[in-house]
Amino acid sequence: MCAAMLTFEAILLGLSVPVMITVEDVPASLAAPLGLGLAVLCLLTAGALRRPEAYLVGHAIQVAAIGLGFLVPAMFFVGGLFAVLWASAYLLGRRIEEDKARWAREAGDDPEPV
Repeated sequence: MCAAMLTFEAILLGLSVPVMITVEDVPASLAAPLGLGLAVLCLLTAGALRRPEAYLVGHAIQVAAIGLGFLVPAMFFVGGLFAVLWASAYLLGRRIEEDKARWAREAGDDPEPV
């Protein structure tokens, strides 16, 4: 679920570039690297979520997306919304993994480390 959230967020961040340039008059030399850089980072992180460190990067992406609100005030809301979605997916995923490990223990199987 976290990978899906990051993928959707990558689309949003890519679409934020024209908004930053045309609506908020942010210079293209600043808007493109920020928006597209975060979008690419979202996609790379979504592919790396098998590693625990990738979740830390995902958390940092949420902070950066909210931080774009200093350039585009609407991003405070939109970034915050995606941060809530990310946190929900992260916590639900952890809960599912814990339940799977408990079910495996109850069945007498040795679960793989989480």
